[in-house]
Amino acid sequence: MSKLTRLDTVQRIIACGIIAIVRMDDAAGLGQVARAIKEGGVDVIEFTMTTPGALKTIEQCITEFGTSVLLGAGTVLDPETARAAILAGARFLVSPTFNSAVITMAHRYDVAILPGTFTPTEMLTAWEAGADLLKVFPAAAVGPQYFKDVLAPLPFLQLVPTGGVSLENTADFIRAGAVAVAVGSALVDKRAIVEGRFDLLAEKAHQLMIAVREGRGL
Repeated sequence: MSKLTRLDTVQRIIACGIIAIVRMDDAAGLGQVARAIKEGGVDVIEFTMTTPGALKTIEQCITEFGTSVLLGAGTVLDPETARAAILAGARFLVSPTFNSAVITMAHRYDVAILPGTFTPTEMLTAWEAGADLLKVFPAAAVGPQYFKDVLAPLPFLQLVPTGGVSLENTADFIRAGAVAVAVGSALVDKRAIVEGRFDLLAEKAHQLMIAVREGRGL
């Protein structure tokens, strides 16, 4: 099978509607976490670079899942980290901030990039620099109405709210114009993981997928 292009990756993220953010204190059980999230229907997973062994986990998950799961790297702050993640197999990169050098590196390898933005000026600047999707962080600080307000004059932006996204507000963010949402602790329940209740993660993923469809009126 041919390698995914940036456009393929963006389309797949939008089709799924959810990026599962996996941020853990150690790498133990990360494979089980990924399997549970996939079982629940979310096939786009971001392993943050703040998690020890994140690159190794990406490599292992690619070996296990192949192209059935779209794997990305989060908290990518510089081009050096971006390249390391790409060489490990990440098909998309996410950052809490905007760094044009990271965009350049991602595009050099035809990998999608979601830089972090917050204000309309930051969003437009990142978009004009080539961002494939725009992470809006922290989304909970402004709520869904902010997305609707921003998209009124800038309807071409493709926004992905991150930070404080939950089952309760996912549909509202989608209805407000977000093309997808990124979900961390509301999906990757650390207590459930410690207790080995991976079935709960699968159920949370399933419920979030339902919320996305509800927001899209499907």
